[in-house]
Amino acid sequence: MSNEPDGWIPEIDSALSKWSQGDCTIGGDCWFVTRFDPQRPLKPSSQDVAAADADADLAESAVSGFVVVTQTCDLVRSCLDRPFLEISPLVKVDAELLAEIKRLKRPSYAYIAGVADRFLVADLVREAWALPNRVMTVEKAVVARWERIPGCQSDADIRSLAEALARKRSRFAFPDDFNKFAQKLQKRMQDKHEKTTDEGEALRALREIRVSATPAWDADAVELIFWFIRAEEDDRFQNKEWYELLDSWLKFLPASGRFSSVDGSVVTLEDMTAKEYVNSDRLDLDRLSSN
Repeated sequence: MSNEPDGWIPEIDSALSKWSQGDCTIGGDCWFVTRFDPQRPLKPSSQDVAAADADADLAESAVSGFVVVTQTCDLVRSCLDRPFLEISPLVKVDAELLAEIKRLKRPSYAYIAGVADRFLVADLVREAWALPNRVMTVEKAVVARWERIPGCQSDADIRSLAEALARKRSRFAFPDDFNKFAQKLQKRMQDKHEKTTDEGEALRALREIRVSATPAWDADAVELIFWFIRAEEDDRFQNKEWYELLDSWLKFLPASGRFSSVDGSVVTLEDMTAKEYVNSDRLDLDRLSSN
């Protein structure tokens, strides 16, 4: 590559023209970098760096690889106009968690088809004490040198990744009293989700859980409906079994305080109207699990 910018720019632009959102690189020298206050380092990795060098304010963590999360339309813009892009680290998960991520049940992660055979996923916002927040900005020239692994293999993969990335920034903030109200159900699901029982299998078969509030979340009296949306392709349970499970889950949600009534239904997406879906809010399984 030329040492003059006039030589760099066409080469960088040419290299990035082949990249799309979701493309990855793995192996090699992949380090996730965060800046910290050397006087007040919060994470163990930052504390270790500060202890070794009182003037340092950057901490590095080795990762398996990176996935580009910037939209494709910005990736292919000239680096003169758009010099930066965002990347997230790839982390290894087990087969069960990979399946949940693929079905959009774990919004802290995103499924990347191109590296799924290696059990790697994008780590977006995992909140573990030892790990930094999981998006990093780099100049396009950095990515131009990487070996590209195509991430999305179909239109469905592209849509799924876009939804996972959008949910990272758009998760609904439920009212504090609702979070307290739903604690018993959440604890039940935490305790049973991984169990090899009918209830555990049913919880893993849910596509998502949504909650609607009528007339509004901030009303003095609120009627709640919990929508337990099961995957259409999962036919392990009959309707009677689902109704029995639903009844047991609703017992953890007795009406109290502002929440004057509570109802629920086990449905597929085909059973819901578009209005019912958009007027409800997703209760993410990441809020129901320690993962």
